[in-house]
Amino acid sequence: MSNDYQQFIRNFCIIAHIDHGKSTLADRFLEVTGTLSDRQLQEQVLDSMDLERERGITIKSHAIRMSYESEDGNTYILNLIDTPGHVDFTYEVSRALTACEGAILVVDAAQGIEAQTLSNLYLALSNDVEIIPCLNKVDLPSARPDVVASSIENLTGDAAEDILHISAKSGEGVRELLELVIRRVPPPRGNPDSKLKGLIFDSVFNTYRGAIAYVRVFDGVLNKKDKIQFMSNKKVYDAEEIGTLRLSMEPTKQLRAGEVGYIIGSVKDVRDTRVGDTITLANDPASEPVAGFMEIKPMVFSGIYPTNADDFEDLRSSLDRLQLNDAALAYEPETSVALGFGFRIGFLGLLHMEIVQERLDREFGLDIITTVPNVEYQVQLTSGEVTEVDNPNEMPDVGNISEIREPYVKAEIITPTEYLGGLMNLCQDRRGIYINTQYLDSERANLQYELPLAEIVFDFYDRLKSISRGYASFDYEIVNFQPSHLVKLEVLINGDPVDALSTIVHRDKAYEMGRRLVKKLKELIPRQMFEVALQAAIGSRIIARETVKAMRKDVTAKCYGGDISRKRKLLEKQKEGKKRMKQVGRVEVPQEAFLAVLSMND
Repeated sequence: MSNDYQQFIRNFCIIAHIDHGKSTLADRFLEVTGTLSDRQLQEQVLDSMDLERERGITIKSHAIRMSYESEDGNTYILNLIDTPGHVDFTYEVSRALTACEGAILVVDAAQGIEAQTLSNLYLALSNDVEIIPCLNKVDLPSARPDVVASSIENLTGDAAEDILHISAKSGEGVRELLELVIRRVPPPRGNPDSKLKGLIFDSVFNTYRGAIAYVRVFDGVLNKKDKIQFMSNKKVYDAEEIGTLRLSMEPTKQLRAGEVGYIIGSVKDVRDTRVGDTITLANDPASEPVAGFMEIKPMVFSGIYPTNADDFEDLRSSLDRLQLNDAALAYEPETSVALGFGFRIGFLGLLHMEIVQERLDREFGLDIITTVPNVEYQVQLTSGEVTEVDNPNEMPDVGNISEIREPYVKAEIITPTEYLGGLMNLCQDRRGIYINTQYLDSERANLQYELPLAEIVFDFYDRLKSISRGYASFDYEIVNFQPSHLVKLEVLINGDPVDALSTIVHRDKAYEMGRRLVKKLKELIPRQMFEVALQAAIGSRIIARETVKAMRKDVTAKCYGGDISRKRKLLEKQKEGKKRMKQVGRVEVPQEAFLAVLSMND
């Protein structure tokens, strides 16, 4: 079989920082290539969720096939594989880049290079794809194309004067960019005569058809009705329908090496079609999968409970349905003395957690309480055994612990130089280890730190934005686990631990945090008819205490004069009653108290 057809295929993606115009540029490509009619055109066509449109970020990656008649007289097939635009989805971005031969690097001419720009650029370079940088939003009054172009030159080596200036909103320079893609991005190099090897770069779930895998075919040919096998789990399915991805799915009879398309095979569980897995023929499998596949591991964990205990089953079914389209979502049931029945959920990161909470509220109308987010710790016991702990309530006794290791991230903060001092203080305060400062140009610097992941899951991003007045951008990647002096901080109400308020903190910060936490709870817990003791404890040691004073009924109001012993008798009787009430009374902890830890830095 001749593979001349590959000369007219270009597989590429767009990488950019959040809000630099990636989705708008994709819209212009669809318009210029005539893939969409005017009636179908809307802003951010490839962003299918309302959340994506509102926040200006891509959460789920998309792919679309376009036909374009070039200036050289040939018609090319352009497969645009759109990528997620946030650090939480770095693995998905890396798989999408593996499926491409080229990447358009979009940089905002007003804001310049930001953290995610760098992260995605390094990811693209490690996947050995052709980088085409371009400056977007050059028509803005605040644009600084010359300054930003010179900083791109320092990064990529492309001459500043050769970097294309475009406006994705108006369409200026978009056709020239497509011509550049055809000239610079190499055609796919796969061999259609080899054994079938296809990379899954995304999957979605359809209620009627099952999991639909989006695939880039590297070698071989896939025909309709072929028996396919997923190489990571060895599961076999029939390719009932295959096709290409335009705005809707268009069935075809075969997908050949170099092409991008979809496969429907009645896969009932989206977790079988894992991003990064390799598809091959069941009766003639490839010997090696496409390199780079790995299991996605959740990094941030939180408990989610229904406000109303009767909604527990609704929460379970909602999470089941969410998981159909989000294979990275991992959850298991858990019980809390304070909050009742709920679920412990693992997320890829903070944005992923926020999105899941938002979707539970919007799509399923659930009212939920979320506990303090925690990261996963490696606990080495005195017996030598290593266990992983993602819930403070599962932390072993202090006497059995030899060492606790916590995840560290390499953080890159790109900021105007005037805010460097404040941001360095913030990182030092969060137990950061300084690595390096690189100056991108005369006004912007790249600050690199190693930080404990636990220190950035609270309010690090908010503090960073407030210190830099919104100008700094932040990106991170998990690097390793390091030993730390960590302790479990418990909150006791009248001597009873409240499991939902437990947290794991560094010993140096435990006293300060314990004191502030009980002080905050004192404001939030309403006064009872008896005295309520609020305590913060590390093991058996109480490190902070506050008292919610009892409400007092004036039992002597009916005594007009007379012997003092009569009043004393009534007060003694009241005192006994309060003592008995304290033994049997139960303090209801309001919902706001569970958010107290999150707002500790307010």
